[in-house]
Amino acid sequence: MNGESYDLLSELLRAVRLSGERVSAYGPLDTFSVGFSGIGTLHIIEEGEIVLRVDGAPQVERAGRGDVILLPRGDAHHVSDADGHASAAGGGGASGYDVPAPRPARWLCGTFTIGDPQASHLLASLPAVIVLRDARGPALEGLEVARRMILIEMQSPSQGSAVMVARILDLLFIQILRAWAADAGAEPNWLAGALDPRIGPALSAIHRDPGRQWSVEELARACCLSRSAFAARFAERVGKPPAAYLAHVRLDAAAELLRDTSLPAGSIGENVGYTSEVSAARSSSGTASRRLSGDEMHGQDARPRAERTYETARRLRCGPSRQ
Repeated sequence: MNGESYDLLSELLRAVRLSGERVSAYGPLDTFSVGFSGIGTLHIIEEGEIVLRVDGAPQVERAGRGDVILLPRGDAHHVSDADGHASAAGGGGASGYDVPAPRPARWLCGTFTIGDPQASHLLASLPAVIVLRDARGPALEGLEVARRMILIEMQSPSQGSAVMVARILDLLFIQILRAWAADAGAEPNWLAGALDPRIGPALSAIHRDPGRQWSVEELARACCLSRSAFAARFAERVGKPPAAYLAHVRLDAAAELLRDTSLPAGSIGENVGYTSEVSAARSSSGTASRRLSGDEMHGQDARPRAERTYETARRLRCGPSRQ
């Protein structure tokens, strides 16, 4: 078994075709509300305080100078001033003390294009909002360097500045995800598992060869752990058992083959490891082809093609994965 680690983060960027787009400077502003939707977004707070709300969700994040907020999935959200919330928290009464007026908010906003958000479960499994508090500390020097480089390109644009900014945004996206996943308080996630030297080899093996009939015992051996210790550690760090994770990786691989090749559905099912009841998958290959070509739209089906492709890939699951 190849012992080299598999670069899951690079796979994510490639699969969903995520790339840095542009950076805009906001502020100084006293009262404001700015909406964002359909794009990955990064907010770097330079001064003052902002409040971020994800549309249709109860989540509210307050962020101040030095904080960095990443919305990797492109969830729609609004950024507004914090003054009204601060007044409400103070009770509205005179305290006898002079409270200094808060500084107007000023922040940088970088955006990312996400060409195919349904192409990888890795993106969908990330949280809607990732916040790094006081990201100017010594542990995150790379973020500060990238921020300064963006400011230089914005203040003194020259030939190639657009590409420079786009590449720096890609760098920031990777740095923020790494820092978030490495934090002890982060929720279980695939990147934390990939960074964990005890179970990282198993994730690398799964992604390198999703069509192999992996067993928990074999994956545990790759990590030099007992079956029980491996299964417990995997679920703790990744947030799901090995078999469930393998199923998601296979679906991603099947969706990519359905989208990018002319292979029949049955052959794709075999390629990604679904060998049981292959004849059933083959029988659905015509339906899969019609669905991908748009012949089976059931009227006005406005879902993205990638989403329909992913659903077709789900149909290739002809039987349970081996435990």
